[in-house]
Amino acid sequence: MIGSTEKVIPRRFSLKVVIMQTKHISRWPLKLLKIILVVTVSIGLGAPPCPALTIKEEKDLGRQVLRHVAGQYQFITDPEITGVIDRIGRKILAVAGPQPFDYRFYVIRSDVYNAFATPAGHVFINSGLLEIMDTEDQLAGILSHEIAHVICRHISRRIQKAKKVQIATLAGMVAGIFLGMGGAAAPGNALAVGSMAAGQSAMLSYSRKDEIQADEIGLLNLSKAGYSARGLLKVLKAIRSKQWFGSKQIPTYLKTHPAVEARLAYIDTWIERHEKGKKRPPPSNKTANAYARMHTYFIGRYGNLERALKHFRTILAANANDPMGQYGLGLALIRANRLQEAETHLKAAVSRMALDPLVVKDLGRLYFLEGKWQAAGQTLQSALDMGGKHPEILFYLGRSQAEAGKKDQAIATLEKLIATHPDYPEGYYFLGQLVGESGKLARAHYYLGQFYLKKHQPRKARFHIRRALEKTTDPSLKDKLRQLLADLPTAARKSGSKN
Repeated sequence: MIGSTEKVIPRRFSLKVVIMQTKHISRWPLKLLKIILVVTVSIGLGAPPCPALTIKEEKDLGRQVLRHVAGQYQFITDPEITGVIDRIGRKILAVAGPQPFDYRFYVIRSDVYNAFATPAGHVFINSGLLEIMDTEDQLAGILSHEIAHVICRHISRRIQKAKKVQIATLAGMVAGIFLGMGGAAAPGNALAVGSMAAGQSAMLSYSRKDEIQADEIGLLNLSKAGYSARGLLKVLKAIRSKQWFGSKQIPTYLKTHPAVEARLAYIDTWIERHEKGKKRPPPSNKTANAYARMHTYFIGRYGNLERALKHFRTILAANANDPMGQYGLGLALIRANRLQEAETHLKAAVSRMALDPLVVKDLGRLYFLEGKWQAAGQTLQSALDMGGKHPEILFYLGRSQAEAGKKDQAIATLEKLIATHPDYPEGYYFLGQLVGESGKLARAHYYLGQFYLKKHQPRKARFHIRRALEKTTDPSLKDKLRQLLADLPTAARKSGSKN
């Protein structure tokens, strides 16, 4: 930890006191503000006090917060996107030193600008924020900052002020704060319970000192991992620009991560001290292209549809032959249900990227949506033969085979899908349907139970797992089903859940 080798700030000169004095920070001369920040931060933030939670308790809290988040929002689990985010996160963790937690990264489907980390290494980014981050440096900057909050165990440290509250209640409050259900400025929300919970939520919010400490550690790890802090500075300015449209549109990120002006000044000063005049090797073409490809795919598949259509048309207006522009526009047009137009653009993209299995896969997916089962099957098989790894290749190939009446082939394909991509929920659902049509009801209920487990719907999962247990005579399957029931959340086993 950085603070272990530096002096602790004397109480009367604490960083918290200095930063709290900058409430009306926009009136301060920027140069004076930078001097204050450099002096206070360079003195050292000090080692964080001993957290109130044990590692096991923090892991339990993290799991429960994850359930709350999953119950409120849909996750984007597309491996083309999550794989890139995970790679960048692991690159930062590789230089952060040994960690007591297994970090996981999630994308929440929401236009709201937000990112947050919960106890025990669960790091979340909203799709709206990911959409505006067009370079790897920007995403790395946000991830490094959130990882630093976990390293410092900021939420765990604040638990000591709410230690009389049960972990389950704390999980709801932590989720409520970060999901922006009223924001940190108004902590009473639908996930918090009663007035006591509202008061405790305020205690759990990040302080300005927490934010600066997370920036200090995050920037150090960012630099070690080979990224520039300029990316973080740019994305924070983009988030801040949202607030000028009225208080009701203040980004959730600014509510849960306070003191953005102080942070911008600190990061700007950090860049001057650590990056100015220093040559940093440019990212390799392979890395830059991988991020650009992911970002194009993300905007086309999951970004705001109106903005996506405008974005890619602007690209093609400047260069009609841009293959990524053709690809992105094709993806967006599929979502707009303009399939014939989408086919024109995706064929143009494939003509220039014929060896890219991801692009070929999406042309095959389009053929499936158009009801062209034979063309879909042939195109998807080509993507598979190229070494394509995306689960949608097998998913739509199996569904095309089923629609063409080749049910045995379809079952084999979908079985291969869940074997190679066990976390792809839709594979279990359609496999369950096909197996059920073949009369294998125990196995069908088992697959449907797995689908609802992975969709975080424990009540429906419990129903299908029990039905599978009633119908199977296979001892090994019985053991597996009993274990699945035992692993269900306690509340779901006792009384079911909302889902």
